[in-house]
Amino acid sequence: MTSVPDPGLDISHLRRLRRPSARADSEALARIHNAVRTHLDRHDGYVAFSGGKDSLVVLDLVRQVVPDVPVVFFDSGLEYPETYSYIKHLAHSWDLDLYRIPAEPSLLDALVESGQWDHDAPDSPERIDLHEILIGGPSRQAHSRLGPGELWGVRADESAGRRALYASTGRKDGVVTRANGTVAYGPIWDWSDNDVWAYLGRCDLPVNPVYRKLAGLGVPESAQRVSHLLDGDHLERGRLTWLRRGWPALFEQLADALPRVRQLV
Repeated sequence: MTSVPDPGLDISHLRRLRRPSARADSEALARIHNAVRTHLDRHDGYVAFSGGKDSLVVLDLVRQVVPDVPVVFFDSGLEYPETYSYIKHLAHSWDLDLYRIPAEPSLLDALVESGQWDHDAPDSPERIDLHEILIGGPSRQAHSRLGPGELWGVRADESAGRRALYASTGRKDGVVTRANGTVAYGPIWDWSDNDVWAYLGRCDLPVNPVYRKLAGLGVPESAQRVSHLLDGDHLERGRLTWLRRGWPALFEQLADALPRVRQLV
């Protein structure tokens, strides 16, 4: 008889046992639902869904108020393979009104064309505006189709830049009004990682499998990201090392197109 090894503690079960903080208790969720309804009534718009844990929580919270809310996936063209499969499956099982808006050019094409990742690059390689390619242009398309409102999973706890973003508004409600007339509301803007994982566990939401794979590779929870594979940010946290270990064939393909990638692992 073959023995089956003990899998040990189930991390997803432990996450279900985390107690919600005051930011995520029943009263706070009721306030979020009211704010979501008000935001969509005033601005229309969509939920920005990346396939990550934060945007999954926001999507679930919003669908409790407006089940048929439009959902937009901004596709860089350089996401984890599992993310594409995950979003396709979730769109089908949750019957999402999903819009896919691709970056133009794709992130990989933009990086190749810039010459910045080529050993034979000129001394002054072409500068590329990744914010415009990945965010500016695609979001203009989304707003032109669906209205000036946006609901997103951006949290102040994630980085100094995001804390500054919310602090610059002078408000304490997670609303960011932009100069172009669009308005973004982050329902979980003041949540911690623990708040997010506890909510996902208690609600038994289907989390992107990339998280499980990264955890299995030993990636610290604070460094687990399911966004595009490469854009120059957070490389010091070992993103390319994890990619090479977990997705070796994909890493080799990326390194063939962007040779300097090999110098960073």
